[in-house]
Amino acid sequence: MSGRARLTLCSAAATVMASCALLPLVDPATWILQATFLLAVQSGVGAAARRVPLARPLTVLAQALVTLMLLTLVFAREHALVGLIPGPQAFQHFGDLLQAGVDDVERYAIPAPLSDGIRLMMIGGVLVIGLAVDTLAVTFRNAAPAGLPLLALYSVAAGLADGAADWLWFLVAAAGYLMLLLAEGRERLSQWGRVFGGAPRGPGGPAGPVAPVRTGRRIGAVALGVALVVPLLPLPAIQGGLLDGAGTGVGAGNGSGGTISAVNPLVSLRDSLNVDEDRTVLTLRTSTTDISDLYLRIVSLDDFDGTTWKPSKRQIVAVPDEFPTPAGLGAEVKRSQVRTRISAADWYAQDWLPMPYPPSGVKVSGRWRYEPVGMTLVGDHGQNTRGKTYEVNSLDVQPTARQLASAGKAPESLLDDWTEVPDSLPPVVARSAREITKNATNDYERAVALQDYFAVTGGFEYDTEVQVGSGRDAIARFLRDKQGFCVHFSFAMAAMARTLGIPARVAVGFAPGSPQADGSVAVTLKDAHAWPELYFEGVGWTRFEPTPTRGTTPTYTLPDTSGSTVPELPQASRSADAAPSAQPSASTSCSADDKKVEGCVSALPLIPLEQGGGGTPWYQIAGWTVLGAAALVLPLLPMLWRLRRRSVRLASAQHSGAPVPGAGPGRRGDTDGGQPAVLLDVPSQEITEAAVAHVLAVWRELTDTAWDYGIPPDEALTPRRAAERIVRLGELDEAPAGSVHRVASAVEQVLFAPQPRAEAGLAQEVRTVRAALRARVNRRTRLRAVVAPRSAVRAVWDLSDRWAALKAAGAARLAALVRRPSGQTGG
Repeated sequence: MSGRARLTLCSAAATVMASCALLPLVDPATWILQATFLLAVQSGVGAAARRVPLARPLTVLAQALVTLMLLTLVFAREHALVGLIPGPQAFQHFGDLLQAGVDDVERYAIPAPLSDGIRLMMIGGVLVIGLAVDTLAVTFRNAAPAGLPLLALYSVAAGLADGAADWLWFLVAAAGYLMLLLAEGRERLSQWGRVFGGAPRGPGGPAGPVAPVRTGRRIGAVALGVALVVPLLPLPAIQGGLLDGAGTGVGAGNGSGGTISAVNPLVSLRDSLNVDEDRTVLTLRTSTTDISDLYLRIVSLDDFDGTTWKPSKRQIVAVPDEFPTPAGLGAEVKRSQVRTRISAADWYAQDWLPMPYPPSGVKVSGRWRYEPVGMTLVGDHGQNTRGKTYEVNSLDVQPTARQLASAGKAPESLLDDWTEVPDSLPPVVARSAREITKNATNDYERAVALQDYFAVTGGFEYDTEVQVGSGRDAIARFLRDKQGFCVHFSFAMAAMARTLGIPARVAVGFAPGSPQADGSVAVTLKDAHAWPELYFEGVGWTRFEPTPTRGTTPTYTLPDTSGSTVPELPQASRSADAAPSAQPSASTSCSADDKKVEGCVSALPLIPLEQGGGGTPWYQIAGWTVLGAAALVLPLLPMLWRLRRRSVRLASAQHSGAPVPGAGPGRRGDTDGGQPAVLLDVPSQEITEAAVAHVLAVWRELTDTAWDYGIPPDEALTPRRAAERIVRLGELDEAPAGSVHRVASAVEQVLFAPQPRAEAGLAQEVRTVRAALRARVNRRTRLRAVVAPRSAVRAVWDLSDRWAALKAAGAARLAALVRRPSGQTGG
């Protein structure tokens, strides 16, 4: 294997090894097999282009075009010409897939599903990085900068992964990069001849090329060890920079504090509620016999910008052993302790810990942080709920309608923060709120009036297929069309409450699940929910349920309730193991367009549903890839063959000719252009067969070049007459005409002279003639001379001659086998 081929192979291998860092991000990881195959095709095209040889920019362009065609074949062949050549529809399909991939990345936790969008992002990214590495390391022969795209590939994976095996993927990627550097170093040294070495490896053994290689390996090993050990040392940290927050995984600090970013958990609920197969997310056992109020709260949204709600940036602390009393809860309000044991499915990964509200304590393993204002737990350093079993102690707060109606005014600081509405909120929101609550005398009655308006009297329908839209007019449009789902109802009621001066926020999580025969409660995907929470001094944050047919109406909002009546059971119309319907129910599902208004809640699984093993089989992809490569290469074969033949003919001087007298071992005479040349003025017995072959090859190249530019050869003419014909028909000036005659004279020398001499610089003479011929023809002839050269017909003639020779040799062998030995007679 040549040094350039070895470097190409190492370049592709280094890219694949760095790509292994992406394996934990997606399940299943079969995409890397496709990426490896396509990367091999891409590298093969580069190797072929460099062997022709093509100019460096053309080599990169050829690889980029083939890469685009491969991606079209795999992802968009239905939208492309003959399945390979992309057009506007194919590029639009690529854009749709990439957008879907971005949405999937935002929606799912790690490992994400191998959707078509994510697969395009993974494979396309690997191919782009592979092209960059191959261009730098092989085409431009500079492997050191090729580490930058490899580092970018690893960094993306390390930034998204949970960090458990980052060191392993770093080792794999670093080993690939070092392998690339060593291959380049060996290839560079090989250009100088034999690699110098030190002493023999053993007694009597030859000295080997061990010194530079061994030194490079030692340097690489030391650098790799330092890179692995230094991060483990207790060195001073840099605070306040771009990397600030790495200490906790969710904010700044040393693990006991910090901040939690305002990441919007309303990723999308449409997939969760529209699934064809409902799945159990959480299984819980609780000490209470009444699960009507057993909502599992994930996070509260208190930042309202007029378009959507999201959590504010809050301080986080270490999880306390006992949680403080909820803000605003007075001692006179009835309450009871509830203990709930919750088990999350092993496929469900949520950064926030679902808990009943308000929690008074939690026992959970792993890295979690506590946000005191919302009384929520958030994972640290990639911690999530996947497969977790934990125990939560919570309060079942049971206020009465009288207590809520007599609630005092909230503190000014709380009013300032929790009643703020943006100026962009449409006036119809506040106007409708005042109209709905015009007969109410206190905040409690206003809250109940809003709840009843949405759930009972306002004529609203719970419909997940409605297209409400997004933007500042989303709530106004919802109030006009009166169709929506949990997000729209909770958003609208919370916004209206704020316009009335009632502190409000939106909670996201799960509605009460379904009781099971074994005494447990199953919470499924379709229980994902959002609801408003309003603040009443002396009671605290209080749940309301404006969404019709969803969840349970709080007992303290029902007429004539004292807080002691037994509330109705939650509307659990199905069991967790019930067979799903073929179509999503309109009362329990969200439409695909609901993400425009931020979906319902992020109680949806951030880990996807398992997808089938569909998709195009690998052998079909391989077959289409071969056909596509053939369709691309076949029209270019004449050009490629001609370029290769010209390169071989004009470079043959490097391996021909006798040594120059007086030159040391390994030296050759120099000619124009810095090319090694054959001997000048050497006696005929020293003219090698290689030198003769070189002169004849250069002459053939000159006549073929003239043929390509419209001067067909005449084999009946002598070299001198043929040269005169080329000069006459080509209308060559004095300089290129002299070049033609010098080449013809060299041919006559090696063929007919008693003491032939090999001329130097013949390759440059041919280049001079070619430039002159090219300058005298029109653009069409120049294009044909490159793309469809006339002399390429010699390839067919060569094949025909070889086939005739093979047949003749076969016939001779067959005759030798059947021929009788000498002297043998029949009888």
